[in-house]
Amino acid sequence: EQVRRAGVRSEVRLADLADAEACRRLVEEAWSCWGGLDVWINNAGADTLTGEAARWPFERKLHELLAVDVTATMLLSREVGRRMREAGSGVILNMGWDQAESGMEGDSGELFAAAKGAIMAFSRSLALSLAPTVRVNCLAPGWIRTAWGESASPSWQERVRRETPLRRWGRPEDVAAAARWLASPAAEFLTGQILRINGGVVRS
Repeated sequence: EQVRRAGVRSEVRLADLADAEACRRLVEEAWSCWGGLDVWINNAGADTLTGEAARWPFERKLHELLAVDVTATMLLSREVGRRMREAGSGVILNMGWDQAESGMEGDSGELFAAAKGAIMAFSRSLALSLAPTVRVNCLAPGWIRTAWGESASPSWQERVRRETPLRRWGRPEDVAAAARWLASPAAEFLTGQILRINGGVVRS
């Protein structure tokens, strides 16, 4: 509704991304709705950090992350990438994690390193498969103040400030600005890259 009030057309589609056929239908519906797509951003992910899911056993969290974050990203990217290549152009952006390659301790660190590391590696390979027609890049956010960040313990708040050279949490707007740039003609010579939005926590 906020988007529509700003005078921009918007459409909402719901899909169970753990279902392969639902992923295919989502791309088909979006493509038909807009008469093609210029940019596709895979930003959906399983929330295993807050609410009831935070108390799930490790195995259930792993299953959910692999289904929603990894498998859905791969299926959606391949389906929309095929259509974009046939249409002659397009941009696909995926979501990784800045510490997937360097690692972080604990169950969540292990889970997200596995899931997001897979997405980052897949994005590099898909970029080669779809070049030169379609660009594929991956955003790797660091400590972004999402729902989990808002409720993080004082010790985590201090850890984020201590480990971040820019001494603050990232904002969703920081990630959105990076995505907007990667999707724009200004980044037309970039593909197969991982862009870390993390205030300098992990440097490559």
